[in-house]
Amino acid sequence: MRATSPPPPAPPLTPTPSLSRSTREPPTPCRSARPGSAAPRPVSSCPKGGNASAPARSMARFGLPALLCLLAALSAALLAAELKSKSCSEVRRLYVSKGFNKNDAPLHEINGDHLKICPQGYTCCSQEMEEKYSLQSKDDFKNVVNEQCNHLQAVFASRYKKFDEFFKELLENAEKSLNDMFVKTYGRLYMQNSELFKDLFVELKRYYVVGNVNLEEMLNDFWVRLLERMFRLVNSQYHFTDEYLECVSKYTEQLKPFGDVPRKLKLQVTRAFVAARTFAQGLAVARDVVSKVSVVNPTAQCTQALLKMSYCSHCRGLVTVKPCYNYCSNIMRGCLANQGDLEFEWNNFIDAMLMVAERLEGPFNIESVMDPIDVKISDAIMNMQENSVQVSQKVFQGCGQPKPLPAGRISRSISESTFSARFRPYHPEERPTTAAGTSLDRLVTDVKEKLKQAKKFWSSLPSNVCNDERMAAGNGNEEDCWNGKGRSRYLFAVTGNGLANQGNNPEVQVDTSKPDILILRQIMALRVMTSKMKNAYNGNDVDFFDISDESSGEGSGSGCEYQQCPSEFEYNATDHAGKSAHDKADSAGARPGVQPYLLAVFCIVFLVVQREWR
Repeated sequence: MRATSPPPPAPPLTPTPSLSRSTREPPTPCRSARPGSAAPRPVSSCPKGGNASAPARSMARFGLPALLCLLAALSAALLAAELKSKSCSEVRRLYVSKGFNKNDAPLHEINGDHLKICPQGYTCCSQEMEEKYSLQSKDDFKNVVNEQCNHLQAVFASRYKKFDEFFKELLENAEKSLNDMFVKTYGRLYMQNSELFKDLFVELKRYYVVGNVNLEEMLNDFWVRLLERMFRLVNSQYHFTDEYLECVSKYTEQLKPFGDVPRKLKLQVTRAFVAARTFAQGLAVARDVVSKVSVVNPTAQCTQALLKMSYCSHCRGLVTVKPCYNYCSNIMRGCLANQGDLEFEWNNFIDAMLMVAERLEGPFNIESVMDPIDVKISDAIMNMQENSVQVSQKVFQGCGQPKPLPAGRISRSISESTFSARFRPYHPEERPTTAAGTSLDRLVTDVKEKLKQAKKFWSSLPSNVCNDERMAAGNGNEEDCWNGKGRSRYLFAVTGNGLANQGNNPEVQVDTSKPDILILRQIMALRVMTSKMKNAYNGNDVDFFDISDESSGEGSGSGCEYQQCPSEFEYNATDHAGKSAHDKADSAGARPGVQPYLLAVFCIVFLVVQREWR
């Protein structure tokens, strides 16, 4: 039997890895091992308390940058909530003060995606508010333009009324003066022939009021009729047929029975009446032109620009910020482009009016002609009486010897036709009161000053509208004003006046190929009246016509008539060096609630990318 060897000694006791779950899954470390990496850190390297909690594991996993970014996102969210809930109480108060429904106005800012004209973003304006503000801006514009024009219209209307009253009363006084003195001087003889003188003044009044009277022909007819009456009176012993008296009238120019009075008086009366009536009609034309043009009807495009200028700042909460002056000027020059085209003819018309005014102060002064007209006519009558023998002999030679009246009729005719006295003019203290309580010199001096002030009115109208504190900020407040997008300086240049200069208007797109028909009619009325003024200045008679057809029309076209104004969301062109003032203001202040959300999104993207890197 083989002997067996003793068993080997047992190995020393050492810790043996357990075959439990811990042998299949390593203890939870702070960070799991990647394939092929070193063994995980021992459990002792983990934070106290065993495995880290989920938030702690997240913080530890992403580190300090992630923590800061998370805090920034939370702060941004809080800021967005604060901005979104910004109060609109002041906007609401002003909105209600204009008579609008308070239910239209939100209490706090709302999302502005519904806005069509005003800048979108968080806003204090509802859709109803924007629509009502659009109508209000249109009314504001019309009212301010009307106020500017109504003042000028009132000036011309009041001066026309004063001149009209003066001229009519001057004629009435002259007729009354002649009638009173001729009754005293010639008595029954004048009264039997008074219709001749009444007809003279009827025709003079008709010329002034209606204008369809040829003054020269009318005055020539007056002297012919007066000669026929006078020839009968100084030759009362003869019988004259109508045919014979017609022959007598043919010798009027040759015999000059009234001396040089008819020629001088005809020249004075014609020039004075033409100038006076033309001047009064000029005042009426100016009044009517201003009245028609002042009724502006802005188009939809122009109204959009007005809304953007006047009330879009309210939607942004900027209730105390007024539009920039140059910004207002560009909009007004676009909306009043057609009115600007009146400037050239208007200035020519004013110059012509001033020329006629000088004539009224000088040789064409109707007051100096009409006041002594009774004296001049009486001088002509006396001249005829004194030269009656020589005049009668020459007429008898040319027209034949007239037949004598029967003896009984001769004595009666002589007694009825005897001139008992020479004409005696008024003494100064007996003269009638100056017409209309004033004098022509005072009237002309006053209206000349008003005419000079009215020159260049239409080219100044846009600036005058913007000078109204209700429409724009002052010229010196260029930094703190509303430029259509934000509270900032307005950098665009101001365009010129008139339709042709609006091609590059940055605020209102104007179709320069479609002038306003009503404005063209007013231009024609001014042009026609200017021509007649020049004729009156030269002493030529004027054939007047009713200009109401030329200057009539429904309302007045605005500068934006027939035009396609630009979309309010198209930005203006700027230089390549940087943004315009509009863009700067938009990036700085527009859509305040968007920026915090953009920051939060950025942080989330950052976290995702960081995780992928790790």
